[in-house]
Amino acid sequence: MTARPIFETVAALMPRAEQELAELVAFRSVADPAQFPKSECEGAARWVADALRAEDFQDVALLDTPDGTQSVYGFLPGPAGAPTVLLYAHYDVQPPLDESAWLSPPFELTNRDGRWFGRGAADCKGGFIMHLLALRALKANGGVPVSVKVIVEGSEEQGTGGLERYAEAHPGLLTADTIVIGDTGNFRVGLPTVTATLRGMTMLRVTLDTLEGNLHSGQFGGAAPDALAAMIELLSSLRAADGTTTVDGLTTDAEWDGLQYPEAEFRKDAKVLDGVELIGTGTVADRIWARPAVTVIGIDCPPVVGATPSLQASARAQISLRIPPGRDAVEATELLTAHLESHTPWGARITVEQIGQGQPFRADITSPAYTSMADAMRVAYPGEEMQSSGMGGSIPLCNTLAGLYPAAEILLIGLSEPEAQIHAVNESVSPEELERLSVTEALFLRNYAESKKV
Repeated sequence: MTARPIFETVAALMPRAEQELAELVAFRSVADPAQFPKSECEGAARWVADALRAEDFQDVALLDTPDGTQSVYGFLPGPAGAPTVLLYAHYDVQPPLDESAWLSPPFELTNRDGRWFGRGAADCKGGFIMHLLALRALKANGGVPVSVKVIVEGSEEQGTGGLERYAEAHPGLLTADTIVIGDTGNFRVGLPTVTATLRGMTMLRVTLDTLEGNLHSGQFGGAAPDALAAMIELLSSLRAADGTTTVDGLTTDAEWDGLQYPEAEFRKDAKVLDGVELIGTGTVADRIWARPAVTVIGIDCPPVVGATPSLQASARAQISLRIPPGRDAVEATELLTAHLESHTPWGARITVEQIGQGQPFRADITSPAYTSMADAMRVAYPGEEMQSSGMGGSIPLCNTLAGLYPAAEILLIGLSEPEAQIHAVNESVSPEELERLSVTEALFLRNYAESKKV
């Protein structure tokens, strides 16, 4: 069966896809009610549910997960005896950060310079649109040859684990022969890539208290312990002089033996300023895919504007630790907590609160489904062969699904290539990648169905 009709159908659907992605991006669906109203996430969840119903999905439901968010589920039955494929995406997004730094409004999809800009355009509202395009292309060309389950998470970016705990409590819901996680990305635009590994993650909130209240820095400075200075000292213990992560008991010498990431390309992708060095040792791939990485993602301190000459009585920081495959996230959390407690200076009182955690993941790219994916990518990206790479980010659900369904094959693809700038200002998606990956997924589902026929 020729692939040309799939190409043609997806191409014809792209204007509709742009409009739908614009509607979905318009929801300010940050799963943190302290930043945006919960109604924004609820609106996005309803939009996803309506889209599934419009495609004849059955049993469409808004799942109330234990972390107070909603994930969206639907089931599309396939031919009798066909395998079942679970398609995953998430509708929640990262905060926009400094909205004034965006060249166009973050929640208004904007077509500029050949890309579509908007928060969530690639990560991962675009992933849901990719699933819709693939299914529509198949429906228009002979029908969907597999049974399809779709799950669209509502709190992936917060790492609060609601969907993982829901799945564990309802183990029959997401059972499938193969799972396609649409939340990673090609190594670069035009190079078809499956993600072989994901780093895990733990998130800690650390508070230091040193005084009963703020003090005048002239009257008491030099002897009274400043909580902010204590926090700076503590956070500096998490890195060596070359920037290598230094958490007591956590090794940092693993090596990546797959696709490499040339330093010049990484500097360009990461937009590193001229003359500024990269941190850590080893290859770039070692550092971002095979080794732990600590990041201070937030710190409470007085802003420069309006600052007063005061010693701070209390200081708070939020710390993310990315954990490579081969290490246990629970153990890494214990090591990080112990490190923070043992390195706290001046007897400051420390409180450590865990607010998120997910295990690292390693896919078996030798499994049969990857043959179907490689064949699909070869057709969708003429002249290219499927590559495999690591990804420094975390998708905690992967390990939950692997534990619940050990026989299921798990594939990771998506739209978050380096130019997408996910989690940063001016996030965008390449419409060409959306089109080609939608074709890829449609061809994969067709190939996979054929491979399962006796």
